Amino acid sequence: MAKNSPSLEQMRASGRVLATVLSALKNTAKPGVSLQTLDKLAHKMIIEAGATPAFLGYNGFPSSICISINSEVVHGLPNIDKPLAEGQLVSFDCGVILNGAVTDAAFTMPIGRVSKDAIKLLEKTSEALYAGLDQVKAGATTGDIGSAIEEVAHGANLGVVKDYAGHGVGATLHEDPSIPNFGKRGTGSILMAGMYLAIEPMFVLGKAETEIADDGWTVQTVDRSLAAHFEHTVAVLENGYEILTNF
Repeated sequence: MAKNSPSLEQMRASGRVLATVLSALKNTAKPGVSLQTLDKLAHKMIIEAGATPAFLGYNGFPSSICISINSEVVHGLPNIDKPLAEGQLVSFDCGVILNGAVTDAAFTMPIGRVSKDAIKLLEKTSEALYAGLDQVKAGATTGDIGSAIEEVAHGANLGVVKDYAGHGVGATLHEDPSIPNFGKRGTGSILMAGMYLAIEPMFVLGKAETEIADDGWTVQTVDRSLAAHFEHTVAVLENGYEILTNF
């Protein structure tokens, strides 16, 4: 937990901006809409809200949001005039800085009709996010969260991406603790009231090994199996949690 961690009210305000942006992306994403159009929409909304895109320029990242398609897990680049197409799975990941408060959230959605396996992947990855969130309270551990997420994946015979993890958030985009999407209950970092966490399961239909594409950013499955990613920023409370990025 950062020493200059923002207040809960500041985080709520940041989360409301982010939730509004994600909702707009979900409603706009249709066959034929370009990735660049969606990135420009998010950027415009964030700036008009008096906020700053947390991703733009972060470690050199060139866009305001990540858009990852099908076998792309995270960090997909939207800075091309490429249209969405019927049958794709599309993940949107976005971060917002408002008055020093950073929030981070993501979701995956189908574009038109997709396979039953793809629907199962979406449903179970989303379910795993809430299974992980339900472990959150002061005194719990990051291992409690990871174990709950992993149990959902194993029960559905899905792969868990282990190369990337959830994280603390608040004063900056990535803070301690790291929150892997697997683990053993009772192990890892102990959660404290006042922490802000970005919890983000990433599941795949095939093998969980990933690689970085030639663009230097996009993370994709080695076997090109479909991937899904869901994320919320939450505040840790004494007896539970508060989702700050609901939309």
